[in-house]
Amino acid sequence: MAGRSVASGWVVGLLLAGLVGCGAPASPDTTAAAVQRLLDRRAGAVLDGDAVAYAETSAPAGGASAGTDLGRLRAVPLAAWSYRVTAVRRDGDAATVRAELRYRLDGYDRAPVTAGRTLRLTRTDGRWYVASDRPAGRSAQQLWDQGAVRAVRGGHSLVLGAGQSEETLRRYADLADRAVPAVRAAWDGDWPGRVVVLVPGSVDGMAALLGASASAYRGIAAVTTGETGGGEKVPADRIVVNPDAYGALGDLGRQVVLTHETTHVATRAHTSAATPLWLSEGYADWAGYRGTGRTAAQAAPELRRAVAAGDRPAELPQDADFAFSGDAARLARAYEGGWLACRMVAGRWGEARLNEFYRAVAAHGRRAGALETALRDVLGTTPQKFTADWKAYVADRLG
Repeated sequence: MAGRSVASGWVVGLLLAGLVGCGAPASPDTTAAAVQRLLDRRAGAVLDGDAVAYAETSAPAGGASAGTDLGRLRAVPLAAWSYRVTAVRRDGDAATVRAELRYRLDGYDRAPVTAGRTLRLTRTDGRWYVASDRPAGRSAQQLWDQGAVRAVRGGHSLVLGAGQSEETLRRYADLADRAVPAVRAAWDGDWPGRVVVLVPGSVDGMAALLGASASAYRGIAAVTTGETGGGEKVPADRIVVNPDAYGALGDLGRQVVLTHETTHVATRAHTSAATPLWLSEGYADWAGYRGTGRTAAQAAPELRRAVAAGDRPAELPQDADFAFSGDAARLARAYEGGWLACRMVAGRWGEARLNEFYRAVAAHGRRAGALETALRDVLGTTPQKFTADWKAYVADRLG
């Protein structure tokens, strides 16, 4: 997961469980099969947008809310939606079901997003009905769990929001549409050239989408979720916005953040466990600031203050420095240090060589030896010399 803070600028695994029947006249296998058929009908109703068919799968007592639940999804462009029952616990005419929800956004997801769900069912006149459908256990919320979803399509973007006006979402789409060509101009790798942006109503909504605590994200403007390494069999990355922190930024800051996050989408296929965070985050900031005319002193204020106070960095930022720990100054210095390293490479060796260097580090596959090999083969230098050059570069630009 990659993010950008205001100060400086997942895949859910489901453990398959056995089917358990408690006090039911039917066998567990029969119950599970009946439940699977019910959820298949419900999934078909979601894809068809059929409120009548959807209501027919919902518990009569929840009939009024059934249409509301489907209404939350109406604006979401779905290409696929299905459930796979993984566990059933029955108690007479009630049941608790664990299921794997798989869905794809039309035009964006090349593979399904997978989410764990817990459904409460009731049985009436021999038929099962869904009384509720919620995130399972530690699974993250989906945007529609937070309310009705609005969708705005841009030329290169799909923006989905809950608790946001269409006008607000349009502004996000405009920013994303400017970010995509900016990233194309910086990154020469192949990528789809489109992004999905999720805009919840608050930082609490953002944290719920990430399955995390809101306290960890209060100063973070946006993060990008996705699988390292990318590929054809993974869903599209999601840029998840913290509207509270994002709203505190100026026009340039908002654009830099969206371009930064879009860079993570573009470079995902060439980011691996071998890629240090100073390189992945620094490169994203480099792409974000590229062409803005911002000087090093303007774009790296926290690091500039540290240098002015005589606290010059002794080494490149470590992965731990990028933790969303609440220390905004430390986090900002980490981003700024990574950005200056990538800026130095682009200025001294050229932008094409910076891209080659980024790919070479990831291609190593594991952290040990990755930087040393890429520095030698692509830039003709060593880790010691590169670090010394970076320290001199920081002192020169910020001193």
